[in-house]
Amino acid sequence: MDYEVVIGLEVHAQLLTKSKIFCSCSTTFGAAPNTHTCPVCLGMPGVLPVLNKKVVEFALRLALATNCQIASYSQFARKNYFYPDLPKGYQISQYELPIAEHGWINIEVNGQAKKIGITRIHMEEDAGKLVHDELKPVSYVDFNRTGVPLLEIVSEPDIRSSDEAVAYLKKLRDIVRYLEICDGNMEEGSFRCDANISLRPVGQKEFGTRTELKNMNSFRHVQRALDYEIKRQKSLLMEGKEIIQETRLWDESSGKTLGMRGKEEAHDYRYFPDPDLVPLRIDSDWIEEVRQTLPELPDEKRARFLSEYGLPEYDAEVLTASKDLADYFEACVKKYSQPKKISNWIMAELMRELNRENRDIKDCPVSPENLATLLSMIDDGTISGKIAKTVFAEMYKTGKNPKKIVEEKGLVQVTDKGEIAKVIDEVLSENPKQVEEYKGGKTKLLGFFVGQVMKKTQGKANPKLVNEILREKLD
Repeated sequence: MDYEVVIGLEVHAQLLTKSKIFCSCSTTFGAAPNTHTCPVCLGMPGVLPVLNKKVVEFALRLALATNCQIASYSQFARKNYFYPDLPKGYQISQYELPIAEHGWINIEVNGQAKKIGITRIHMEEDAGKLVHDELKPVSYVDFNRTGVPLLEIVSEPDIRSSDEAVAYLKKLRDIVRYLEICDGNMEEGSFRCDANISLRPVGQKEFGTRTELKNMNSFRHVQRALDYEIKRQKSLLMEGKEIIQETRLWDESSGKTLGMRGKEEAHDYRYFPDPDLVPLRIDSDWIEEVRQTLPELPDEKRARFLSEYGLPEYDAEVLTASKDLADYFEACVKKYSQPKKISNWIMAELMRELNRENRDIKDCPVSPENLATLLSMIDDGTISGKIAKTVFAEMYKTGKNPKKIVEEKGLVQVTDKGEIAKVIDEVLSENPKQVEEYKGGKTKLLGFFVGQVMKKTQGKANPKLVNEILREKLD
């Protein structure tokens, strides 16, 4: 029997607000444990939460960007469960009346476009963090993260493979980054994903028994965990065994998912409206006000890069994956109006260095102005393309202007025909055998002669002139 994979993703995006969702404590990452806390986020008796308006605004931005219907009336609820990192014994979230529902985003996998539905987007507070001692059988609790604002984005079960799941996550991360509401850092936990996965016989409408996967903090982990779980469930079904509804953890070291606990249902959390928070009412004027502030989103920007700059689809895809990278590219184009050449240098030279150091484009030592100047220097013959790569390496290392580097290192390209002809005569006189072979029909030896000239001039000779003069002297 053949089986169809059914996947739904629950993504938690930590919002880039300065303070928490219901108090004024800082959300800054990396502070000493339990220093960003107060009676409100610690759930002390008698305290009252106050909603952070910026959290609602960020929720509206994402809802509009993902084609969701925004509720004029929504409500916070208490999600009750016990865990050491949850000081109140409940989490303030939204349940029956979320802020947004019924949206969608488009993805593309292997050249095929697909629409993935979004069931809902809701606001909630984060829990704390347990830190496990590696030497003692104890765990510590850090409440700094308690009360940090989250948006939970729940997809429809429209995803049919691990490739589609990763494409969906990447698109969603691109969107929250473009909106500047979340940094999308999976390693630090500010963009987290849980996956619900089941298998069913092809053609069957009813869903199979699902498992929930947790502990996936990179796209690679998501893909590997889903692929493993698909194989595991299919193997059980083929053997006539039942799938247990449970929560499973991805273990990177073993490359397996491991059973953690039985999967909870909504009624297990005993949701009820939070009595300390009034229902949230959002009028159409505020929605329109937020709509006007939306930036150009990834799909729109990619389409514009194709039409306005004539870039290939691959280039446009790479350059628009990050808003900062797209901005960098356009800043270069303003100074040097050859988009494809800029794209080539960014994707080959610049991104290689950035990736090697795991560095963000915002921290790039090569400014758009300096990259544009470098390319102009190639065009006007000041330096060759080969020398330009040497200059670029120094630019990346020091942040210096390319003109200054060329001047300091004496890298100006030799364009004097007489000087080049003199070097060519030396090369030809030193290699009479190769000259004879060339004239005998081995024309591929031209490359050898060019190489010898470039070696003697330390790469400074204009390659075009070298080829022209060599042909004149050899033919």
